[in-house]
Amino acid sequence: MGAEYGIFHIISHTDLDGVAAAALAWRAAYHRGSPIRLTLSGYGEVDNAILEAMKNGDGMTVIDLSPQFQATVDEIDRTFIPGSPPFIFDHHKSTFEKYANRPWIVADVDYCGAMVYWNWLHSGNADGETLAMIEPLRHIVRVANDRDLWINEDPDGRLWQAMVTLCGEWGALSRLIANPSAVFTDSERAAVTGFVRRQEERFKRAKEHLARNRSGRGDFLFLGDGFLEFGDTSDFCGMLLDRPDSAEENAPILVALAYRKPGGGWAVSLRSRSGLAGRVVSLLKDGRKIRGGGHLDAAALYFPKDYNESGIRESISAALSAQSKSASGMGVTLGDLFKGSM
Repeated sequence: MGAEYGIFHIISHTDLDGVAAAALAWRAAYHRGSPIRLTLSGYGEVDNAILEAMKNGDGMTVIDLSPQFQATVDEIDRTFIPGSPPFIFDHHKSTFEKYANRPWIVADVDYCGAMVYWNWLHSGNADGETLAMIEPLRHIVRVANDRDLWINEDPDGRLWQAMVTLCGEWGALSRLIANPSAVFTDSERAAVTGFVRRQEERFKRAKEHLARNRSGRGDFLFLGDGFLEFGDTSDFCGMLLDRPDSAEENAPILVALAYRKPGGGWAVSLRSRSGLAGRVVSLLKDGRKIRGGGHLDAAALYFPKDYNESGIRESISAALSAQSKSASGMGVTLGDLFKGSM
């Protein structure tokens, strides 16, 4: 992408992978001397950020995110100059399946987003000065990769995610720009360790209140409001999806966490490992009462305040059943989907 106004725009995600990727891109670009704009975004805002940068003629690097709408993809296809370097670096399976053949993207499901960009830079796409600038981030990129892929070889991965939760994505990014070392100070380690200890206590209580629901191709787990805090979703769902308590307990196909918002409406975080979260959102959102978005394995639904937890749970169960019937070739009507969900 061109840089008509001399601005370089870095767009990344808000979790540890996204923060590490943003710090990496910042160090790779800073020594060039251009002003840098940073946007830490979710899936609902990334298209607007990309289109704005394109409209302004800004240079751009997008990491750990990709376009969510076909109109954005069409605009990139129309304006991308053949032979230009790619500017989007992602690792999500849905991205790879949809866009891996596009010349403007590097997609690799074997690494986190930050590592995808790191590997590209080290594959003959950066000069020696740039490689020297990013070298201090080698450790945090590896920590982010371990964390994001749930390799679980480096316990500091969870502690660094706690740092993002405690300080916010901008606070954690500022820390890595000021001090790119992944080694915690004594005060930092004490703070994040204490957070994880309190988090484990919340998780223990929350697991006691999980509802296991039989639906379609397998079980899904539902947790109501009042048990978890902001920032718990990734760890709690990852624990349930990837690390069941025993070999006899099958991992669920979906985890749904409901939060009552201050205005009375509901936000429901959905996590899966086989694309079900995104498909449930596609089935249930109607653009009026029920909204939603995200990607295949990390998505969210927003229900109006006249729903209750039972109605939300039944709606998700109905969507899973509809998805199962659709996969087996059976027709499903909207009446079937929403029957009894209120």
